[in-house]
Amino acid sequence: MTSASQETRDLIAQWAFDARPILGRFHIWLENVEVAWVRGEPAKEFTREISFMEGGMERLFAVTGAVTALGTRLFGRFGAGKGLDKDGLNRVKKEADAISAYAMSESLWYLSRQLPENHAIMVCVGEGLMPKAGESPEMGSNPQLGFGRVYARPAVARWLDRKVVRLLNRKDYGWDEFYRDIKTAGITIWGAAIDTLENTSRFSKGAETGAMTVLHLFDQPLAITRPYEGYMGNLFLPREVADRAAEESILLSFRTPRRQVLQAIRKTYPDITPERVHIWTLGGKSREMRIGDLWREWTDLGAHIVEEGFPLPTGIPAFTESGTYAPTYHIGPYEQDGARHLFLCDGYAASAEAIQAASLAPMLGLAAYISPFTSTFEVPYHRERLVMGLDPEAGDFATRLGQVLGRDVDAATAARFRAMIEDASQAGIPVHKPSVEADDFFPEKKWDVLAVSGYMCPDPYSGAPGVEEVEPGLYRVTVRLAGSRGDKRITFTLRLGETLEQSWLVFNPLLNRFMGGEDYEHRPVRISDSGRIRNELQTLCSEALEFPEQDHIRVHFDRIPPEVISPAYQVKLLEILRWYKKHHPLWFAWLDIAAPKGK
Repeated sequence: MTSASQETRDLIAQWAFDARPILGRFHIWLENVEVAWVRGEPAKEFTREISFMEGGMERLFAVTGAVTALGTRLFGRFGAGKGLDKDGLNRVKKEADAISAYAMSESLWYLSRQLPENHAIMVCVGEGLMPKAGESPEMGSNPQLGFGRVYARPAVARWLDRKVVRLLNRKDYGWDEFYRDIKTAGITIWGAAIDTLENTSRFSKGAETGAMTVLHLFDQPLAITRPYEGYMGNLFLPREVADRAAEESILLSFRTPRRQVLQAIRKTYPDITPERVHIWTLGGKSREMRIGDLWREWTDLGAHIVEEGFPLPTGIPAFTESGTYAPTYHIGPYEQDGARHLFLCDGYAASAEAIQAASLAPMLGLAAYISPFTSTFEVPYHRERLVMGLDPEAGDFATRLGQVLGRDVDAATAARFRAMIEDASQAGIPVHKPSVEADDFFPEKKWDVLAVSGYMCPDPYSGAPGVEEVEPGLYRVTVRLAGSRGDKRITFTLRLGETLEQSWLVFNPLLNRFMGGEDYEHRPVRISDSGRIRNELQTLCSEALEFPEQDHIRVHFDRIPPEVISPAYQVKLLEILRWYKKHHPLWFAWLDIAAPKGK
């Protein structure tokens, strides 16, 4: 046996040992691991961590990304929404989101048993609470891991869950009191920002590129106090552009006229002409009202707005219908066709993606400028960035709002915008700052992050491949692991330990299986069913849940939109929950059911 093959065997053995809780949960065998350094000084595996956590935990999070990507790609009905109408596509998207959210949630639960005893993972920002462009409010939120989800050893989880419920229900208990209690108790929280399936529409339509899972872990919780998802304007530039702008007395922020931004770019890179400055923004007709003026501002300066299919150095064309996070990895100058070009990001993103990208920026040598936006698409960006800074309690709010919008506003319009501002402010979003940075979301201001990206399909901006089938039951899955001290691309070769049909059961939530017809009444019941069902309810229909008191969840069936769970499945779900409540009252003491009248 050569030393190289022995080293490979040792590598696989250590990874498999560290990741055994997750691999065992999903009945997966680890057959190979390949590690390539993208950034930082390469070091022999297991000799150096790249983030604030120890190496074993980094490996568990990497495997979390891999398992989520694999399970979603295999069992999320990839491409099943192609050609369907809006409602049909929405149902397929929710099924895909449910698979990805469940796979990641289960991974985090099993991973959390390896945390130090006084540690917890708390989801502070999630993706999927808010309808996106092309969707409508009545479609309801998508299955997701959102604010307040806690993963820790049982005693810590119970203690922290009670604090979160208090934070949600008590007006006299805010972020300062919450953080004080955490510090006093000696609890360390790793905050998380999660999008379990980015580019869900592309995935459900069968697009060949872009679908991925994103998980950011921080060494402290984000200063956010309730579920929130909105939009944020964002401008991302190379750090050297920001430094040169400071030398030239050019103040950069999201509000800076793009003429001045281009001036700073030309000062930094004199050889890059305006037509070789490529600005990636979200595109499409639905974004015209919001950022159409931004597109014209750049094109009038001679710069290029990246269009669908724009060729990238990776050989994979860009897309602009969605996916604001991944392009962050490509920001900066690059060589193509014998000339130097610059790629940057501008426009807006959903709040979770904006915070994730802003926290990624320092590691990649970027400057990130973000600005809270409203949740409506009716206001141009140069006006919208001013709306969120208005005082909703001011007596002349409607007048000031009208001045910002450039039109008269009626009482209903004023109430709608007031609610958006209050929603963001009450969640802890710094709406009164003209320019927001990642530091604004962290109580300690000095913070560290581990960014995990698991690729279901090839990524145009990094060139990472998606899930690849080697042979029946054997797959290669690529994960990117980025920390302050390095950036690694890890390729796992994973073998399913069961048939595809049996693995489908392993990767599907219990409630989905039961609503689909599996016999739950004669299935052996374990105490773990209680925790799994509690977890799944929070993932599948978060808007229908109330937390009236400690250790209790009330399910309001009249709040579950039919687009989230069909009426027939709601009837089945009610039967399931009532059966568990009746036959296992002790294990399901936490469950309250608010059924529709007459049912």
